[in-house]
Amino acid sequence: MTDVPGTRSDPSDPSAPDPSAPDPSAPDPSAPDPRPRTRGRGRPRRTEPADTRDRILDTARAEFSRYGYDGTSVRGIAKAAGVDSALVHHYFGTKEGVFEAAVAVAFAPALHAPDAVAEGPREDVGERLTRFIFGVWENPTTRTPLLAILRSAVNNDTAAAVFRRLVVSQLLRRVAAQLEVPDAELRAELAAAQLVGCAMLRYVIKVEPLASADVEQVIRRVAPVVQGHLTAP
Repeated sequence: MTDVPGTRSDPSDPSAPDPSAPDPSAPDPSAPDPRPRTRGRGRPRRTEPADTRDRILDTARAEFSRYGYDGTSVRGIAKAAGVDSALVHHYFGTKEGVFEAAVAVAFAPALHAPDAVAEGPREDVGERLTRFIFGVWENPTTRTPLLAILRSAVNNDTAAAVFRRLVVSQLLRRVAAQLEVPDAELRAELAAAQLVGCAMLRYVIKVEPLASADVEQVIRRVAPVVQGHLTAP
């Protein structure tokens, strides 16, 4: 009978190989797999900095500010942020999602407007709200991203829808809830129209003499109108 390699033909022969012994040429199952693991497209690397999402968002805000909604692309944001475009999609989904996240950050200072409405007597609510909104616009740090938002909202329907959702849900409804008057939401929208219209003419279109007028003079003239929208019978 022909011996089969790796078997013991004669059990009494101590020099014959033991079939129960492990094959020295076989891979060790307990050893780590030397093959490189693949990473799903768009998933952040384990070595990716923790602030990658914030860096993408900061870059997106700058891109939207510079080029507007139509002129900005996910690929352009990714290139400027130094990441793969799939990573932008991983964190934010579509371009609309990136824009909405960027708007939420840029618009955050204005979201404290309802606090200005609540803090103080009812007869001064128009001046407090007007002064607060113009204070946000007069600050260069907060004005720049707001300009980008308004320009994009005026020129693109998708950007306008994002801006509208944010303003209505996060600002106007909260202002209306502080008023305790009939037609509170309509009143809040009329006040917002007054303030946004002034901001457009002063800071975006730069119509003179409004663009160069002293901000205190503007507040004195606009505040009574806002007060009327919010509290007049």
